[in-house]
Amino acid sequence: MIALPLLVERRQLVTPGDLLAEGDFQPGDNTYKSNGKIISQRLGLAEFKGKRVSVVALKGPYVPRVGDLVIGRIIDIVLGGWLVDINSPYTANLSVSDVTGKPFSPEMVSLSRILAIGDIVVAKVAAFDRTRDPAITIRERGLGRVEGGVIIDLTPTKVPRLIGRKGSMINMIKQLTKCEIIAGQNGKVLIKGRNLKMVELAIHSVRMIEEQAHTSGLTDRIRRFIEEEKEKASRMI
Repeated sequence: MIALPLLVERRQLVTPGDLLAEGDFQPGDNTYKSNGKIISQRLGLAEFKGKRVSVVALKGPYVPRVGDLVIGRIIDIVLGGWLVDINSPYTANLSVSDVTGKPFSPEMVSLSRILAIGDIVVAKVAAFDRTRDPAITIRERGLGRVEGGVIIDLTPTKVPRLIGRKGSMINMIKQLTKCEIIAGQNGKVLIKGRNLKMVELAIHSVRMIEEQAHTSGLTDRIRRFIEEEKEKASRMI
């Protein structure tokens, strides 16, 4: 029996209705199967994992998943916790116990002294099932209120491109700019650094990913850009 082929290449730009594969393949994210054919439902990049064919959408809102790292802003204080904007159609709930490790009691100090409206937090999605708003926690290492830094936006579906395979892209930018970079799956990126020029280079690199996520050779272009800008800066000293 002849195996039917994949009809597109990995990371090839596809549009809704494009035929991606035929035969013994299974539909993944943003695809469906009809009469043995895998068809794209979204504008995005084709992706394969084993027999599963998916499309990484280039646009779309952030939908939380348990375990996701997110960067959010406190927008309200409610009984027993806070409401957090996580750049999603869903508002996240952050309970006192997921901040202090202790259950809420009326005798507690004012919650605004722990986290105030407008505070930024790095958190993790602890629970979400679409029947209720997501619950997040900051009770893990590396999570908590953000002190300093710059937060910029990136289309949520392009965050995997910023991170790269096994962290290759984001680690390269960190190494070259000496900046701390935290990429939230919700499209919020925190950049902190002591050197303003290096922070600007990191920000520009994220902007390049926003504009060129669908292109090949992006990692090399960003590396060259940072190295060339650093060389220019060194000549001006």
